[in-house]
Amino acid sequence: METQVAIVGTGLMGVAHTNALRTNGVQIRGILGSSAEKSKKFAEEFKLLKYYRTFEEILADPEINVVHLTTPNYLHFDHAKAALMAGKHVVCEKPLTMTADESRELYFLAKKQKLMTAVNFNVRMYPMVQKARQMLLSGEIGFPYLIQGSYLQDWLLYPSDWNWRINPEIGGNLRTVGDIGSHWIDLVSYVSGLKVKEVFADFKIIHDKRTPNTDNSPKENKEIPISTEDYATVLFRFEHDVPGVMTVSQMCAGHKNEIAYEINASQSSIAWNGAKVDELWVGHRETTNQVIRQDENWAKNGDKDETAAFPETFNELYRRVYEYLAKGDFDLEPDFPSFKDGHYGMLVLDAIEKSAKEKTWVQVSLDDLNR
Repeated sequence: METQVAIVGTGLMGVAHTNALRTNGVQIRGILGSSAEKSKKFAEEFKLLKYYRTFEEILADPEINVVHLTTPNYLHFDHAKAALMAGKHVVCEKPLTMTADESRELYFLAKKQKLMTAVNFNVRMYPMVQKARQMLLSGEIGFPYLIQGSYLQDWLLYPSDWNWRINPEIGGNLRTVGDIGSHWIDLVSYVSGLKVKEVFADFKIIHDKRTPNTDNSPKENKEIPISTEDYATVLFRFEHDVPGVMTVSQMCAGHKNEIAYEINASQSSIAWNGAKVDELWVGHRETTNQVIRQDENWAKNGDKDETAAFPETFNELYRRVYEYLAKGDFDLEPDFPSFKDGHYGMLVLDAIEKSAKEKTWVQVSLDDLNR
């Protein structure tokens, strides 16, 4: 059976998934938006075969064997579960679900159904991130002593800024940590090969009320009480008692989309910044520090600017996903983030949420991942 995909969601990520799938020659059969009008408009713009009016139509379509979910967080669990139960492979945006209980159910359901799953932790796919992982896992820079970094943006700086992610009923109880912190946690865990075992979190709500004036804000232009964090710093204990620290905020003027990490190890240090995606800094004690630069041709458009290079991470992620799918052996360990990684991320996020409330260290239970 030829692989045919249905995409759910017509927003920015729906477009990103569409473009990446087409780059990889994957057939997109149809689209489902939040309304029939949006679905039809998207299908016409991207010249898709059809558009759907309901999610049930996708489940009932025998031609569809992969569903891409690019919807707000609160829809992920129900849609992913229904698709898996219908025997369809699932690719989902992050975070995978609203809670670890939900992600646990999806993880074990996918294993039981023997279906391919993927989570869109696309930042893993930058070549210099791959290079850093290789250097860590091969022992080239020694054993990690410290993992540190941040993910900073500025698009929610003003109290008039608004997005559905601010609403906990739609985006979840964790906003900044869930939206961008989840990327950072996945990234450093992937590069270092170490999982988080314990967390201590400090949150702050900078704007306790917002008065939205954007097109995507609630119709009532009034003060809205805010319960989700504008800022978080989290202390980590990774496996082998390796300490770490992450700061995340979407209220840092001048930082458009800057994810960064540094890993200090027993021989050398490495650091990577999403604002300079083609560079990996390597620090030495006894010799001159290095900057390893990626081959200029890695991005098909020849432009290594962060914005221009970003789509290439989607292209590489879905190249791996659909090569894996073509092999058909779902007992093989995938070389891309799966629902196992998505569930791991939710286990960490749940612990972070609990720690911020209780003002104490909270352990992350990793037992699920060994079953």
